[in-house]
Amino acid sequence: MGAALPLLAQAQDPAAGPADPHPWQLNMGQGVTPTSQAAYDAHMWVLWVCVVIGVLVFGAMAIAIVRFRKSRGAVADTSFTHSTRLELVWTAIPVLILIGLAFPATSGLMRMYDVRDAQMTVKVTGYQWMWKYEYLGEGVGFTSRLARKHDELRQSGKVVTMADAPHYLLDVDNALVLPVGTKVRFVLTADDVIHSWWVPALGWKQDAVPGIVNEAWATIDKPGIYRGQCAELCGKDHGFMPIVVKAVSQQEFAQWLAAEKARQAPAKPEAPVETPAAPTPAPASTAATTPSVPPAAVAQAG
Repeated sequence: MGAALPLLAQAQDPAAGPADPHPWQLNMGQGVTPTSQAAYDAHMWVLWVCVVIGVLVFGAMAIAIVRFRKSRGAVADTSFTHSTRLELVWTAIPVLILIGLAFPATSGLMRMYDVRDAQMTVKVTGYQWMWKYEYLGEGVGFTSRLARKHDELRQSGKVVTMADAPHYLLDVDNALVLPVGTKVRFVLTADDVIHSWWVPALGWKQDAVPGIVNEAWATIDKPGIYRGQCAELCGKDHGFMPIVVKAVSQQEFAQWLAAEKARQAPAKPEAPVETPAAPTPAPASTAATTPSVPPAAVAQAG
């Protein structure tokens, strides 16, 4: 129930992003990546095939019920025997349909796991209960957790409305910023228990498992803000691990990355200030410090 509330709040927002669900939406969203588009296309193919099969089957049933009903004098044929040819036909047709649908589904799955030629890599680590993002090779990383305002609202006990938070439980303190038109490779793991990183607009969901590194990729077509959640029951705060991906132009991303590098760069230690050494006093003269002894005294001592 807790995991369903954020999606309900998201669906109630008519001003949401292009990939967010909207009120009375019946079909799945197309998403903003090639993977999500392939999933949408496969879904539409299956939908229309099912529509055609449903029309034929239920149409035949309606005709049989109406035309051959008892009130019209229809009599059951007790001498009917099975037709081998008909059995072969209605067995072969479903097999051919499944084979035809297997091609787009298989090609989509194979493309989903092809992370070659990626232009950048982001490491995603799941924690109870937050995400850590690292831009590998760039020296930039940060954690992302539920926005403080939303955390305070959920613990206040009040009934949260759209006026309080348009994207209740789906906002974070630090969004994952990605450039559009760039193939991004994701490597996913976890530090404690199994999590699952899921942003519907990207078209895939991948588990983050301790001790295992899973891979995925995305090329985002449109700038915008795309939201998701942890999709694997990971503990008492599982429903409060939102994901926010902010897709920006490549120029904006370069500026943001440069600013983050400067902000996260380790502070350089200040060079020690050299203090000029005090001048060393010249040693006193031996003649001035050694008392002179008269020759007569020396002779007397001898």
